Amino acid sequence: MTGTKSRKQTKTPEQRQAEAEALHESIATQVEALADSEQWARFLAFAGAFHAYSLGNLLLILSQRPDATHVAGFRKWQSLGRQVRKGEKAVKIFGYRERKLTEDELDEETRKLDPSKQVVRYFPILSVFDIAQTDLMDGAEDPTELAAALTGDDDHGIIEALSAYLTGEGWTVEREALRGGKNGYSDPETRRVVIGEHLSPEHSAKTLIHEAAHVLMGHTDDLAEYAEHRGLMETEAESVAYVVAGLVGFDTSAYSVGYVAGWSAADAELIRSTAARVLTTVHRIAAVLIPTDDATNE
Repeated sequence: MTGTKSRKQTKTPEQRQAEAEALHESIATQVEALADSEQWARFLAFAGAFHAYSLGNLLLILSQRPDATHVAGFRKWQSLGRQVRKGEKAVKIFGYRERKLTEDELDEETRKLDPSKQVVRYFPILSVFDIAQTDLMDGAEDPTELAAALTGDDDHGIIEALSAYLTGEGWTVEREALRGGKNGYSDPETRRVVIGEHLSPEHSAKTLIHEAAHVLMGHTDDLAEYAEHRGLMETEAESVAYVVAGLVGFDTSAYSVGYVAGWSAADAELIRSTAARVLTTVHRIAAVLIPTDDATNE
């Protein structure tokens, strides 16, 4: 499915830098436009239906399902128009409950306390499921469709070149059947980058750039750090993918704008604040894909 292209740098470093900066600014501008749309309002209503999990529970979720995006209980998913597929394995987290002490449970000291403190707190184990483990129910609307898959049949020479680079860095690049809309992931423990078999050549190329950005930026090296700053890290990786694709010669905005908007909460200033890190990574990847005039092309 991959194609091989010999591509030389025909622009000066200054021109390439200016082009990359303009591309990065353009994704922030497009996110600003999306934030004013009815589609974004529907997405916000959907996102607001989910509980804000503690860092401890986020770590539990990511340790069991690293690709999780939105998690909820079985009946909550039904209320949102989605059905958990039969046979899916639940993600276990800790809930929070409290109950008032009964009169029989109160001792003399307890009776003197503030009534609000006369409770027992406990943390039951709860079962939740990621959106990737669900299917849209008949007749239900999907408010999450901010990003449209790329359908081009040309990978622009990216997969072979970038796979070889990652292999040289000690990683393996593999294709797997991924379910529930997941397109790829990076596993630092096994040093594997996995790309979904279902993707078109062009979308596969974009996803590989995205995962390479995670690798080069060290995003998944520390699970706690990733859980705490996941929105920022996903914004950075997809911004890299968008800018690199633009430098190579194809447009991923149909997918990237919605993806970045979702993870950045449509905060264009947050996107702009990532420019230094994003552009540094862009130029590292572009150097692999677009050799300079004095490099050897095979």
